[in-house]
Amino acid sequence: MSRIGNRIITVPTGVTVTEENGIVTVTGPKGTLQQKMLKKITMKQNENTIILERADESAKPNHGTMNSLVTNMIKGVTDGYEKGLEIIGVGYNFKVSGSTLAIKAGHSHTVEMKVPEGLSVEAISNTEIKVKGIDKAQVGKFAAEIRKVRPPEPYKGKGIRYKDEHIIRKEGKKAAK
Repeated sequence: MSRIGNRIITVPTGVTVTEENGIVTVTGPKGTLQQKMLKKITMKQNENTIILERADESAKPNHGTMNSLVTNMIKGVTDGYEKGLEIIGVGYNFKVSGSTLAIKAGHSHTVEMKVPEGLSVEAISNTEIKVKGIDKAQVGKFAAEIRKVRPPEPYKGKGIRYKDEHIIRKEGKKAAK
């Protein structure tokens, strides 16, 4: 079984982690994130280390989850998260203007998506974008919503995919003899 909950979390310089009334607040150079403490988990903080402890064995699944959440918040406020997306297909493209992302992906209309607060979308080219932010879950969710507009299909590979995603291709129908 995993021992993720027992990991000691190191807090880098310039980052402060506080817990009040069951809410963990992490503040760093890129911003502030908050997370509610999961049930039966307590946080002990020394100078630059954090140890999460569980009350009993029933809190074991929450122990590792809370450790990962706090670690992700610390990484988010120091480095931030980004997810790359690319669009493949003739006439398919992305257009970023302000807080709106316009996607041409073979539909009869252009799909427009409002970029959530706290995130930014950077256009690398008209077929590649990067979603950036400090909250890992929010970055991943918005990237998944963009991908859902036109998921990649297995025959020609057309659609929106993550930058590091590999699509398993299928062979088309063969003509009868």
